[in-house]
Amino acid sequence: MIKLARTRVNIWTKGAALAACLGAVACAPLGPDFQEPQVDWLANWQPELYGPMQNGSPATDLSQWWQRFNDPVLNELIVAAREQSPSLKIAGLRILESRALLGVASGARYPQVQQISAQGAYAGKKRGGGEYRDFTTSQAAFTIGWEMDFWGRFRRAVESADAAYFASLSNYHDAQVLLASQVASLYYGIKTTLQRIEIAQNNLTLQERSYEITEQLFNEGQDSELDLQQAKSQYLSTKATIPGLRLALQQQRNALSALLSRAPNDLPELETIDSTLPQVDAQTVTDIPAQLILRRPDVRTAAWQAAAQSAQVGIAEADLYPSLSLFGTVGWSGNDIDIVDDVISVAAGPSLSWNIFNYGRIKNNVRMQDARLQQALEAYQASVLNAAREIDDAANRVAQTQISQQILDEALTAAERSLAIATRRYQEGYSDFQRVLDAQASTFRQSDRAVTNRGDHIAAIIGLYQALGGGWQQANIDTIVPANTRETLEQRTDWGDLLKAPLDYPPEQGHTHE
Repeated sequence: MIKLARTRVNIWTKGAALAACLGAVACAPLGPDFQEPQVDWLANWQPELYGPMQNGSPATDLSQWWQRFNDPVLNELIVAAREQSPSLKIAGLRILESRALLGVASGARYPQVQQISAQGAYAGKKRGGGEYRDFTTSQAAFTIGWEMDFWGRFRRAVESADAAYFASLSNYHDAQVLLASQVASLYYGIKTTLQRIEIAQNNLTLQERSYEITEQLFNEGQDSELDLQQAKSQYLSTKATIPGLRLALQQQRNALSALLSRAPNDLPELETIDSTLPQVDAQTVTDIPAQLILRRPDVRTAAWQAAAQSAQVGIAEADLYPSLSLFGTVGWSGNDIDIVDDVISVAAGPSLSWNIFNYGRIKNNVRMQDARLQQALEAYQASVLNAAREIDDAANRVAQTQISQQILDEALTAAERSLAIATRRYQEGYSDFQRVLDAQASTFRQSDRAVTNRGDHIAAIIGLYQALGGGWQQANIDTIVPANTRETLEQRTDWGDLLKAPLDYPPEQGHTHE
């Protein structure tokens, strides 16, 4: 029996050599080789307002654009958000997920079947004269099977998983961009609302004093009830705006708390801030918008998702062709009957399987994967278009709010001058009190509009940096998996080196192929 086993080992050796030769001459992987689509209109696209609005010193690094506001509280809030934001933590865990999936795909290139089996049995046999003899039998076997990657099925699977992993990295960067923009927008939204409340309260104090004067004059018979009711109406109207502003302020604070993964209104950083808004302009960048668009994290994500789907077409096409596998089994069987020897068996050889009668299902799966690829390519084109639209919208918003601010500041100056003149003329007896009330109302409106527009201008600059894809930094294993999260994962599951090994990046950031 041992001699027979050696013969089968020779068969296994020859089969392995044959498979190695076939593997060496295996054809290129089936399916398309992905190339990032060209965006024809992008090369000549240049927003008209992009150049004129550029002020200040050149800046190529937009990863920490908020530093240009020179606000330590804002800097502190963004650092805290990056450490605690639930959305960023989820994006980081998706990188771990895609990393594990890449390991699954890579493992399929090696023997897919590695199985050890064993069994035992107890039996009795009746002899002559009614005597029973008990005996046991045992069997064990080790089986291995390896489907050769003749059509590139497993290579395409690794390619797809690799692209999906890079897409998860880009998605993490996009989450950083959005988070920085949201924190900055809410922070300056809070300061804008604080200033609007201050303006309303200052005007309320002034209008309350006017109301008291008209009431006193009316009670003394020196003024008409019309002036009294108009003063009262204006006072109450201004007073009614404050609860709405305070509600907006509380909602903004709660939204910021949520970004920081804190309970509502848990913002000790804001206890010492005032309502002052910075005087800032969007600064220049040396790259043209077309170059910045293709580096935006959401555009990179769309490109990598298309690359991942492209490889799925090749995986589906591989099912149209036969699969060649090598198999081998080493078995042992024995018993405790002395007259029967234990047996060792070895079997090995190639096997072929081919779904020749199911081409309709397979071909339609190929078509489905190809349709999904085309959808991904269209989604990539749409992401570039959306990025261009956002940059153009943001550039126009910056320009127009800046123009509006100049006009509103002049209008506010005129309103304040008008109020001073109306007050003096009333005190001197040259005009009635209605002129004073009208001037007060105009000053309040112009003050509120000027502050609101100033907040809108800051928000527009923040939106421009977001549209340009600024605000992200390259992820590393320590940032995507904080220490407490790593400890939780390690206690629950054996993660091997995935929680420690450095993250892999594509050879050149911004390209989906080498």
